Order: sequence, then C-alpha cells, then structure tokens
Amino acid sequence: MDAEFHSGFAAIIGVPNVGKSTLLNRMLGQKISITSKKPQTTRNRILGIVHRPFCQIVFIDTPGIHKAHKMLNVRIVDVALTALGDADLILMVSDVSESDPESDRFLIDKLKQQNKPVVLALNKIDLIKKPLLLTLIERWRRAFPFEAVIPVSAKNGFQVDELINAMAAILPKGPPYFPEESLTDLPQRFIAAEMVREKAIRLTGQEIPYSVAVTIESFKAPAKGRLRRIDATIHVERNSHKGIIIGKKGSKLKQIGTSARKDIEQMLGERVFLKLFVHVQKNWSRDTKALRKFGY
Repeated sequence: MDAEFHSGFAAIIGVPNVGKSTLLNRMLGQKISITSKKPQTTRNRILGIVHRPFCQIVFIDTPGIHKAHKMLNVRIVDVALTALGDADLILMVSDVSESDPESDRFLIDKLKQQNKPVVLALNKIDLIKKPLLLTLIERWRRAFPFEAVIPVSAKNGFQVDELINAMAAILPKGPPYFPEESLTDLPQRFIAAEMVREKAIRLTGQEIPYSVAVTIESFKAPAKGRLRRIDATIHVERNSHKGIIIGKKGSKLKQIGTSARKDIEQMLGERVFLKLFVHVQKNWSRDTKALRKFGY
C-alpha cells in the first residue's frame, strides 16, 4: 500500500435538485443513484465508492436539505443531516444556474454546526457565463471558509477529476475500506426498486413524484438459460395517480417498465423479465407504518 494513500467518507449535501446524484454517478463512472429534474428524487442514503490509485473516497449521497414540514420530507432531511456526522469531510454541491439565497443560507447554517472540512462544488457551470461564475465563487468564499471551491459540470465531467483530487488531499492517510471492485454497499434489489421509481417520476407529471414508492416483491436468480424475473409494485396514494401511472391501455406502465428494465439489465449484466404492479395505499406519505415499510 502506498504510504501516501488517502481514504475516508465524504457526505454529499446540497439543496434539492442541484445535481448531487448526477455528480456521484459521474465520479463512479456508473449509475447507482437515480436522478430527475424533480426535487426530492433521492430519499435514502446512497453510498458510492470511488477508487483511484492514490485514494478511496466513500461517498454518502444524501437527499436535498430543505425546510421540511410533511412527515415524509422530515424523514428525508433527517437522513441527510445524520449522514454529516458519519463523514470525514463534506462535499457541498450548488447549482450555479439557479442559486436560491434563502436556501443557501439555511444550508450554510447547518454547515456551521459541523466541525468538518467542507469542499464546495459549483455545478452546472456549462449553463452560465464566466463573469457570473467568478462573482459566485467570491460570494461563496465570503459566506463560509471552504477548504476548496471547484467549478464543475457533472453532466459533461468537466473538472470532476480536479474535485476528486481536492477531496483526496483533505482525507486522512490510510488503507481502503472496501475492495477495489466495490461500487456501493446497497443490494441490487434496492437499486432495482430505485430505478423503477426513477422512471415513474421521469415519465409522469408534477404531482406524481411525491406519492410514489416502489417495493420489490420477487428478485429471483435465473435458472440456466432463463431470464431473471423481477416483480415490483409501484405504490401511489390516490386512484387518480394509479390511472396516470398505468396510462391509456397500460401504455405508461409499459413505458416505465421498458425503460427501467434496460437500466436494471445494465446494472446486473444479464437479461431481465420485469413485471410491474400498481397499488393504491391511501396517504402513505403521512403514515408512520407505511413510511417504515417503504424504508423511510
């Protein structure tokens, strides 16, 4: 083991929809965390492991931190804040194209409660002009004593390696925590459920994301020469949502299934038969038992 090898845990935080999961997937070189343009897509703690010859960074991708009122959102924010205590450093991600001063102040206040080094990734720099970027860098440097401020584009990979290098230099020297082939500690069954939920969110309207949960009922290893069969249930809160998910003559559900199946097959490296069901569970996002059942 190289005497200069660095390793540790880094919590990725930010307000909703700044590109945290996209950035994690880019650093990993593989998709494990689902993404969409709709806030609160990430609901659970997602662990992703980045391997380099000089370091291993164990990232904890967290839900967007925001002022929560609904029971589900309170649980989501609790997940994010709890992750900060487990980290050696904090990677804060900000969307330079849509900065919200009030949300930024809320997040900075949370950072000030932590005695941890913080690196700031200014994401989506491909969407703004350089003079504005320089102004934002200066504003952020005045707001908090970041260890480093790195402009990046998670979408096209610009300066992502520089970001990894900056974090590696801050982490303590030490051996890797996980074998080199490990990308996450999450079971494939969990990631498959998340991939179904991602497609349900992406392919439906604005009201649907907050009322969708997915459970995997069957995840059978395939017999020789056969497809792996996965049965998944999409849970919604209202009959009207069920109609949206299913679509005319089942067209939307088929679209969700086809799109999710392709991602799951890529993850597993094998062909899959994916069967989707839709179940109405009234007001599950406000039901403590249902939240526990769905893993929140």
